[in-house]
Amino acid sequence: MKEKETFYFVMKRIIDVTFSLMGLLITFPVIILFSILIKFETPGPVFFLQERVGLNGRYFRVIKLRSMGVDAEKNGAKWAERNDPRVTRVGAFIRKTRIDEIPQFINILVGDMSLVGPRPERPIFTAKFNGEIPGFIERLRVKPGLTGWAQVNGGYDITPEEKLKLDQYYISHQNYKLDFKIILMTIKICITGNGAR
Repeated sequence: MKEKETFYFVMKRIIDVTFSLMGLLITFPVIILFSILIKFETPGPVFFLQERVGLNGRYFRVIKLRSMGVDAEKNGAKWAERNDPRVTRVGAFIRKTRIDEIPQFINILVGDMSLVGPRPERPIFTAKFNGEIPGFIERLRVKPGLTGWAQVNGGYDITPEEKLKLDQYYISHQNYKLDFKIILMTIKICITGNGAR
């Protein structure tokens, strides 16, 4: 069983690197296009770097296309919600289609993330939810993902408790078949803009 698990994680890393390189090459024109649109709509940087908590509690900076105004957190960190007023018009589209997450292929290449896994949370929310929600720290047992079971079944506006239940399901059942299913569901959401509640 141990050898089977080791083989799974080795193959998962190979798949992560291969798909991330392909993803960056294929989506490069998309990144350029939306970088221009973001720059035209609001002042400030095109890319947004934010500290997140990864495998075993290690901190790293996640890379995203900016979907909010530059002063989105002038009053402090806030949990994302449906129809978030901080989101720009371009930002609303790239969040709905997950285009804002594309630059995280770089995070995958350097080993901070995987294609599939629980989404990495911010340190302030990790500490908060770990103190309030039993078992929340279990999410740090696996490498965080670009997409995950919670993302394709919940979306941006589910509660931390709901997200944890979905993440726990993935952690307990992760395998090639589930990973492939999540990737296919994510592609569908990116193409149609529908699928995640």
